[in-house]
Amino acid sequence: MINQRMIRGRIKSVKNTRKITKAMELVAASKMRRAVYSVLATRPYAKLSWDTINAISQVIDVSHHPLLSCRHQASKTLLLLFTSDRGLAGGFNNNMIKKMEGFIENELSEEIIEVVAIGKRGSDAMRKSGRNLIASFTNLTNHPKFEDILPLGRMVINEFIKGTYKEVWIAYTDFASAISQKPNILKLLPLGKAEDLKDIGEVGKQNELGIVNKKLIEYTFEPSPFAVLDRLLPRLIETMLYQALLESAASEHSARMMSMRNASDAASDMMDRLTFTYNQARQAGITREIAEISSGKAALE
Repeated sequence: MINQRMIRGRIKSVKNTRKITKAMELVAASKMRRAVYSVLATRPYAKLSWDTINAISQVIDVSHHPLLSCRHQASKTLLLLFTSDRGLAGGFNNNMIKKMEGFIENELSEEIIEVVAIGKRGSDAMRKSGRNLIASFTNLTNHPKFEDILPLGRMVINEFIKGTYKEVWIAYTDFASAISQKPNILKLLPLGKAEDLKDIGEVGKQNELGIVNKKLIEYTFEPSPFAVLDRLLPRLIETMLYQALLESAASEHSARMMSMRNASDAASDMMDRLTFTYNQARQAGITREIAEISSGKAALE
């Protein structure tokens, strides 16, 4: 026999869960709107910065600045992993971590890998998998600020110039839309001269003409190429890192909003099924009581 009291308790529990997931969906939607506004507002500047790096690297001697040349004497590769600090975001973190692990196995299997995790979920996954985690940054995605990424930028630039790392890669999630986010891995250092290089925010970018202008431009550097690049390149690297943080933040809040929306819809479906089962049990109980009353009346007669 179905316990009606137990079903009522489950209906109440599911209803309370739906209230929580609905509230979390609204909070995530609010954060997503702010994050999307920021990521769309900074994309043109980040793209122009990246195009500037590539254009300059095509027309000058890379020996003019250490950030433009590969550190062949180095034996290690640095990977910057952008994830979230909290869960309940669907497959956002798992997709990024799987993408990174696959990239390491296929492209960097013979390299010595060190990881810097931006986000608690990424650092926990790296410790669990046994990766060499050298630093972790948290609490950056809720309200991303440019100054928050500067310590990471300084660390990356200084270690690369010192020759600690041969290459630096960033693993982040490109924001395409509220329902589509794509894990992406991009070489950050050395800068330029990568034929298959993609911009940060590539999946969300519209190119109406579909044409890339590859015309080389002649540059004049004053007072000298090294002096200009020494001021310009670190700022551009910091811009790239900040844009990756914004892309990941917008993707995280979008993924959490959709995950909570799906959870709310699932709770509604479960409530409908439980209500139907409860009504069936209630109707069966009433029928049974009527049958018992009729049988008792017949026995008295």
